[in-house]
Amino acid sequence: MSVPPLPSDGAGALVLVADDVEANVELLRDQLAVLGVRVISAADGPEALARATAEGPDCCILDVSMPAGDLGVDPRETGFEVCRRLKRDPRTARIPVIFVSALNDGAVRLKAIEAGGDDFLLKPHDRHVLGARVRSLLRLKGATDALEQSLLELREAQQAREDLVRMIVHDLKTPLTAVLATLEMLRDGDFGAIAPEPARALSDVESQAEDLLGLIQDLLDVSRVSEQTLALQPEPIAPGALMAELVHDWAVRFHQEQATARTAVEDDAPVFEADKTLLKRVLSNLIQNAVTHSATPVTVTLGARREAEGIHLTVADDGPGIPPAFQDRIFRKFEQVRGPHAPRVRSSGLGLAFCRIAVESHGGRIWVESEEGQGSIFHLRLPLTPAPPRP
Repeated sequence: MSVPPLPSDGAGALVLVADDVEANVELLRDQLAVLGVRVISAADGPEALARATAEGPDCCILDVSMPAGDLGVDPRETGFEVCRRLKRDPRTARIPVIFVSALNDGAVRLKAIEAGGDDFLLKPHDRHVLGARVRSLLRLKGATDALEQSLLELREAQQAREDLVRMIVHDLKTPLTAVLATLEMLRDGDFGAIAPEPARALSDVESQAEDLLGLIQDLLDVSRVSEQTLALQPEPIAPGALMAELVHDWAVRFHQEQATARTAVEDDAPVFEADKTLLKRVLSNLIQNAVTHSATPVTVTLGARREAEGIHLTVADDGPGIPPAFQDRIFRKFEQVRGPHAPRVRSSGLGLAFCRIAVESHGGRIWVESEEGQGSIFHLRLPLTPAPPRP
């Protein structure tokens, strides 16, 4: 339930007045009575802190000079110390503080600002000015409280939606896995021989189902990385063997798309450690983007070379390219680019977001160089061993 802002006249608000002179407290009590506020009082610094923490007033009016008790400061600066402690405590940080002092000194005003005070009044103060300042701060606190509550409700709603999406996406994997298993059995002839034309259609359906499973896994991994629950399982990887494995895995898809695959692994490309499963999915996402987002057959070149204390991997294509305005956005969740000559491709917009998160979880970096009509080169720079996760 949202917290409604206080009425503009301050009626019903609770104000703490801290002053060691009872006459000053009574004067402020009388002047605030016309606003309809309730007043509680404190005679020293420790009592002001205790009452503010326990009762949560909507505004505090602090005398600068009053007994410090166990606060460990000069009594002439007790109000400043009380304000500092109030602003440090999350329970009281949003309570507005008005200082009152008989000292018309710039240094005193500066200390009030540095302590976190919201306003400053000189003794004796005008009751009309006091009323205007208090009403203004009460309205501000009411609006701030309402905004904080709305933000909390928004976060709770967002978390509920994300939990629901994760649950649904996770549950999608089970029937899809069964579909893939059945398709594989059909393709292998476990239920009888299949004519060439239906076999090709079956192979295409299986490929599309594999893509869908990859999208589901991307979404789950993006959620896990956002919650810092994605654990790496590093193992030694030889760049040449990795690229050859990818070309073999994608051979059927390359044939279907009439695409050409090449490798360009330099002799000094070092063996490095990474989570092979994650890295292969990153590179596969980049390959899939290259072959599916072009209206004409493309050439995909997988490269690897040594760089400084790590390895530099590339996935290049001669497709339609990516406009400069989109080259940073494509690595965000749910961002997609539609070029004028690219075919319409069903996509969640999660593939490149997953790539960025997976590469950064290794302590690496991913970026793209591209010009419209000139193709794209995706760069992955990885350390030889995964860097410790960043906090």
